[in-house]
Amino acid sequence: MKSLDLDVLAMIVAVADTGNISRAAEVVHRSQSAVSMQIKTLEGALGKPLFVRGPRSVTPTQDGEVLLTYARRMLALRDEAWAAVVRPDITGRVVIGVPDDYASSLFPPILKKFSATYPKVQIQVVGLPSVALAPMVKDGSVDLVCATRVKGLSGEFVRFEPMVWAATPSARDLWRERPLPIAVFLPGSVARENAIRSLEKAKIPYRTSYESPSLMGLLSMVEAGLAVAPLARCAVPAHLSLLGQAQGLPEIDPLEVILARSTKSKRPPCDFLAEKIMAELRR
Repeated sequence: MKSLDLDVLAMIVAVADTGNISRAAEVVHRSQSAVSMQIKTLEGALGKPLFVRGPRSVTPTQDGEVLLTYARRMLALRDEAWAAVVRPDITGRVVIGVPDDYASSLFPPILKKFSATYPKVQIQVVGLPSVALAPMVKDGSVDLVCATRVKGLSGEFVRFEPMVWAATPSARDLWRERPLPIAVFLPGSVARENAIRSLEKAKIPYRTSYESPSLMGLLSMVEAGLAVAPLARCAVPAHLSLLGQAQGLPEIDPLEVILARSTKSKRPPCDFLAEKIMAELRR
């Protein structure tokens, strides 16, 4: 009998997204041995391996990638079916904190879908840097925070967001300048720290030509051709160029995106928005 347990599919997705069985176990709130056993059981039933297991990480096989596509769709459909039944009863208000670089790129489709499913739930978005949102989730000023993991802010792993160097196509040789002019977020930003660490490791001299807590501020300098900016890939507008090792710029460590919840968020509207965020951003 062909059977695909949704809980096991959630484990498959978690392993693929985290690249690590122990971290995946934390995501699905199961033991590492249980996750490993369930995956092996499914592989045995299918007669095909789903992951290539390395010494430090696991990656999906070609068959694993095929199953992942269906798994994400099936899990999303499950969530939609659940929401379609319960949504008439859900009312309330959710305050969520999101940094500019995620709010402008990742969240519009999520909030649009959520509002369509739960029209009686009011959503307020607080756009601040991750480091500024950390104390707000602790004191209950916000219900949820989807941000980069920083000191003082812990939560459930969502995904790793790649970082890139962004520049305007009109300033073709800007990346050749030394010291390299960069536009970065304010001190305390993980994106800033990752970028500067990569430049120092590569022994590339740089100068900070612009600092801002705002994504729009960084983009204005990039579009003016006055600096390159290290940004989350999701936040780079389509009209800008992505630079990297081909242009002599170092690779930047990715950002760890997490979802944190305040003690006041244990109520249905927050639960359902949190579930929607996890489902959408782990695709």
